Amino acid sequence: MQTILITGSKGQLGNELQKAAKRFPNFRYIFTDVDELDICNKSALDNFVKENRIEIIVNCAAYTAVDKAEEEVEKCFAINAQAVKNIGEIAETYQIKVVHISTDYVFDGKSYKPYTEEMEVSPDTVYGKSKLQGEKFLQSVCNQYIVIRTSWLYSSYGNNFVKTMLRLGKERNSVNVIFDQIGTPTYAADLAEIILKILSQNNFISGIYHFSNEGVCSWYDFATAIFKIAHVNCLVHPIETKDYPAPAPRPYYSVLNKSKIKNTFGLSIAHWEESLEKCIEILKSEYSL
Repeated sequence: MQTILITGSKGQLGNELQKAAKRFPNFRYIFTDVDELDICNKSALDNFVKENRIEIIVNCAAYTAVDKAEEEVEKCFAINAQAVKNIGEIAETYQIKVVHISTDYVFDGKSYKPYTEEMEVSPDTVYGKSKLQGEKFLQSVCNQYIVIRTSWLYSSYGNNFVKTMLRLGKERNSVNVIFDQIGTPTYAADLAEIILKILSQNNFISGIYHFSNEGVCSWYDFATAIFKIAHVNCLVHPIETKDYPAPAPRPYYSVLNKSKIKNTFGLSIAHWEESLEKCIEILKSEYSL
């Protein structure tokens, strides 16, 4: 039985992987967060991997505060780039497979068609640059790697757009939401499922892959769907990006082309609205819906 180390286990994806692991009992799992294992500390990581005979690492640990990253550049790069290099070098030493999670922010967000894995990367933010550097480090030091870029991640855990909207919808009569940024939400439970499906296939094909749910929407569409599914009576006012200034620029377009991951691993992917319904069903009691 192979042993999988899952880092960043207290985040949205880490929590969903803990849940999904019950459906994939063919692996032994070790879940860690920064308190138990700091991936920035290479010698500690090396010892942990050696002692626990890790054969696969799924790296969900990341610095994801997009705006704060503009000020905390060093910290952001330490976690999103240097720590990924640590993982890659250790993985190569012990012939470990790595699954690493990346982001649509490696692109400039100015495309008009879904991004393929081969399209030019050109990040506009510190966060995006740090994640791209992490990808490059991993590719340069490690042979057995899968990088999965994803977008608009949400789940029933942690802080995310869905939970923010449900909270605001209960507190207010109306909310302002941006309508000129286009992308696809990703339910972290679906991403967790496909990661474990891929690892179960015994068909580990290294490379960069894109994953989100199917379909396309704006943040305005997303908010409207959240309130509709949850039966929350809250009006959504569409606003432009320029009306909601932020320290880090947001991509106007972040739809990912998922053909490669579907074709390589024979996966089918749920539509974002279908997955949103599942998530809201779980959140009903938390928000008294």
